[in-house]
Amino acid sequence: MKYKSNRNIVFSCNYHVVFCPKYRRPVLVDGVDERFKEIAWEVADELGFEIAEMEVMPDHVHLLLSIDPQLSIHRAIKRIKGRSSHDLREEFPWLKSRIPTLWTNSYFVSTVGGAPLAQVRKYIERQKEV
Repeated sequence: MKYKSNRNIVFSCNYHVVFCPKYRRPVLVDGVDERFKEIAWEVADELGFEIAEMEVMPDHVHLLLSIDPQLSIHRAIKRIKGRSSHDLREEFPWLKSRIPTLWTNSYFVSTVGGAPLAQVRKYIERQKEV
């Protein structure tokens, strides 16, 4: 991914995110998966972040997000999960009978890309010499 910028920041903040339906039930099937993707894209457009990759498995979702550091990763994930839970349970009523809520409260997130931490530390240390 390339560097992005807003009015006052040049950045490259990329996150790998994984989350699952409640009880890891395989409910992201039969059109729910495709509709989830549409909702995720809508949220990304609204909040101004990029979905670089997205894969929806029957029992979990993988996202690669590029987010402005002024936008909290937690806020982006919370909005995707909240909107998709509301809309999908309304559009696919059978989801309501399968699980009490669509998503678990938890998620996995990891930063992606850039130099290894040791190299960044060396770079910062060397700045004193410049």
